[in-house]
Amino acid sequence: MAPPRVRLAPSPTGYFHVGTGRTGLFNWLFARRYGGVFILRIEDTDTERNREEWVDGIITAMDWLGMTPDEGPYRQSERLERYQVALDALWDAGYLYACDCTRDEVLERTKDRPTPGYDGHCRDRGLPRRGNALRFRTPREGETVVHDIVRGDVVFRHDTMEDFVVARSNGEPLFVLANCVDDRDMAITHVIRGEELLPTAPKGILIWQALDAAAEGEAGWGEATELPAWAHLPTLVNEQRKKLSKRRDPVAVESYRDQGYLPEAMRNYLALLGWSPPGDQEKVTVETMIETFALEDVNHSPAFFDIKKMAHMNGEYIRDLPLEEFVARARPWVEPDAEAAAGRWAPQSAGPPPWPSGRFDEAVFRRMAPLVQERVTTMGEVPGLVDFLFLEEPAIDEGSWEKAVTRDEAAVPMLEAAVAAYEGCDWTADALRDATVAVGEQAGKKLAKAQAPIRVAVTGRTVGPPLFESLEVLGRAAVLRRLRVALERVRGGGAAAGD
Repeated sequence: MAPPRVRLAPSPTGYFHVGTGRTGLFNWLFARRYGGVFILRIEDTDTERNREEWVDGIITAMDWLGMTPDEGPYRQSERLERYQVALDALWDAGYLYACDCTRDEVLERTKDRPTPGYDGHCRDRGLPRRGNALRFRTPREGETVVHDIVRGDVVFRHDTMEDFVVARSNGEPLFVLANCVDDRDMAITHVIRGEELLPTAPKGILIWQALDAAAEGEAGWGEATELPAWAHLPTLVNEQRKKLSKRRDPVAVESYRDQGYLPEAMRNYLALLGWSPPGDQEKVTVETMIETFALEDVNHSPAFFDIKKMAHMNGEYIRDLPLEEFVARARPWVEPDAEAAAGRWAPQSAGPPPWPSGRFDEAVFRRMAPLVQERVTTMGEVPGLVDFLFLEEPAIDEGSWEKAVTRDEAAVPMLEAAVAAYEGCDWTADALRDATVAVGEQAGKKLAKAQAPIRVAVTGRTVGPPLFESLEVLGRAAVLRRLRVALERVRGGGAAAGD
């Protein structure tokens, strides 16, 4: 196969959708496997909905996912003159006609028709082009076949297709016309996109064929070109098997980046939405994806975007990181101010870490990092597991305090015994564990019950990294102080420091 030319053509009307990310990834993998070119094209002709920050979001999200385009970004807003040349050619060749019908008029005329859509009212009225919408004269008979690599041949009968609009009354070209012109000019060989766009494929084919015919008599338009191959990817659905919705579902790639998903994990998961590498293994390198990806292997059934599965995969990728890389990758969440000051990326929607600026100590964090790395599924969870190290006093979770201290009559004796034991024992995780076992035996409690009030007094919660390693890192003075503060709270019935 000759090197393919493929494109991703998103509209800058919102955050970068995971479905667009999946589509871009499949285009990128296809281009990489066959030595082709991956093009980014911004469909920004809808001036009322487009925003420049969404363009920036598209570019940065693609860079983050590791699929930087080979060409582009091209902008449709900079190609308006070219679209007018195409419209002129189609008008002169008789493929277009002007229409002044309003939406309400069309609905009123067609409300009793069995076939929905425009009824061709203006087809032979001979209205002037200027100031009116332009419609394509869809053939009355015959059919258009979309030869789709994923779905096989999909047949569209012309008598079920309306005369569709290709330009608004202000002359602004619509999606199907602009895409067709762009794909021709950019020599796109394969159109790989979402299933929801399949109904526009026969319209694009009809325009393409009309432009081929118009090219014969329009020197300024260009030569006839071969139609691209089509591949319409399966729809992404949520757990209710409904199509992913921006209003209902968490679909913004930027949000997952802010939560602390690794780009290589998200890229791997997106690749599994409609395709799978050979064998039973799902967690694969990008090199394996490139070597094995084939459009013929894409499944046309809807693909379930399973956030829990993606989070699990992300956790596996985090645990695979070398320790030094884990520490480096955690910095945007534990030191966002420092990262931003250095001109590096920091999460925009995650919020600052719970400790005051300047209290973070990388040496302390590095000691805890191996324990934290084993317990998080996203990097955004890291601050919540180490906050007790960088707060003056722990932020006590009231539910944890109620469960581990208030309801346990042995909690106070165990806290008192822990203070006495910790004052003289070696300050190592093993020695602290042995001392706590002895405290529990004295109270008739197993280790799990004995350490619960200690953990809450020191860290503020009943869950977190291994307790005794945490105590060792925090230090004897801080641990003893927190245990005494907890005892004062119990005895005095007051609030603990940090509340």
